Amino acid sequence: MKSKKKRFYSRSSVWIVDEENNVVFGFGRYRILNAIKRHGSIQGATKELNIGYRAIWARIKATEERLGEKLLIRKIGGASGGGSELTPIAEVLIEQFAKLQKHIEDETDSYIETLLRPHLNINP
Repeated sequence: MKSKKKRFYSRSSVWIVDEENNVVFGFGRYRILNAIKRHGSIQGATKELNIGYRAIWARIKATEERLGEKLLIRKIGGASGGGSELTPIAEVLIEQFAKLQKHIEDETDSYIETLLRPHLNINP
């Protein structure tokens, strides 16, 4: 049976850890910071990502402690309500992490194609 040629892709997860192997930054934290940026609050991110407030805050706090840098500028509620915005270092982290993730996926996809093309029905 002749099958149609397919294209295969890799999916990799990359994360940055400290000397004790504690997660500092990865795709989950990337998604959290992007959601906070879009919504202007942790609460908005919780709704979008379906993750509890405490879980999000724990990840942010852990990353801040491990980096020694603040990731959020928090505005306490009041008449105008609260909210959060990303610090400059958080902006750099999400921008550069996206580039890193894309580079790794592109390189891995290319490598998989080279290694597996002779063995699988893969389009060039």
